[in-house]
Amino acid sequence: MPSITSDQVRVPADVSAEARDTYVDNYLKATRGTGRLMLFACDQKIEHLNDDFHGAGIDISDSEPEHLFRIGSQGVCGVLAGQRGLVAAYAADYPEINYLVKMNSKTHLIKTSQDPAKHQDDPYSPQLYGIETVLDMRDNGVNVVGIGYTIYLGSDYESQMLAEAGQLIADAHANGLIVVLWMYPRGKAVANEKDAHLIAGAAGTALCLGADFVKVNPPKGDDAGSSADKLKEASSASGRCGLVCAGGSTVEADVFLQQLWDQIHVGGATGNATGRNIHQRSLDEAVRLTKAISAITLGDWSVADALAVFAGDKDFAV
Repeated sequence: MPSITSDQVRVPADVSAEARDTYVDNYLKATRGTGRLMLFACDQKIEHLNDDFHGAGIDISDSEPEHLFRIGSQGVCGVLAGQRGLVAAYAADYPEINYLVKMNSKTHLIKTSQDPAKHQDDPYSPQLYGIETVLDMRDNGVNVVGIGYTIYLGSDYESQMLAEAGQLIADAHANGLIVVLWMYPRGKAVANEKDAHLIAGAAGTALCLGADFVKVNPPKGDDAGSSADKLKEASSASGRCGLVCAGGSTVEADVFLQQLWDQIHVGGATGNATGRNIHQRSLDEAVRLTKAISAITLGDWSVADALAVFAGDKDFAV
């Protein structure tokens, strides 16, 4: 299993001297002492409304929001990411979970591709609250280790989102919190949001803003190379900002785990960010999948061993 010690954590220069120990502690918590991130994404209740939580193919337990926290408590995750209100509603009952507060969100009612002829607008995900509200929650005992923010690079509103994210990162680092940026090229100016070169540019932008980790969609593979092969450009461009891939819609566990292994060992990713693939399952199955994902992400296990964890034939813990 990969592991790092506190003196091996690279602390950004914008982390205040008073907050260095807090930052190191939060980084080690979020990565479970490995330097890799296993992010359980639970921000879709705004992003996708109830579409990801109720319907065909989705276990009925996912219709209850507490399902997310039961998974986070019983499974193996680095951080559970959700909006401030969602975290605040349940954190007191699940104090052992590491929380990452999502600072902005929008619904999917505003579509990805807008039509200027119909005077439709590009996507904009505004900041919902200030850093002070997150720090207050932390001071009240909630185990907040970081914040997250989504930027739609290429949107007409990218300058606002870049500015909001830049200030939030500065404020978060000054207070010892880590930051994950969701970076999605999106809007009328973006012809192909799965283009590997564009995704690499988005990853580099996250580094320049000061993020500790950047979450991107995996690029689309073609005859010139697989998705994991094409991810190498983004992993390189992100530099000291760790790159993780979004999990996407639910697929069979063996397919998902192979993709994850390839992203890390071929594409150079430093973890994963998974939501629907986990929480749309029953509690028992979701917990086993978090352990299988973490076996690859945090433990460096093979796909075969991770599948054994998912099947219940092996266990993984950190």
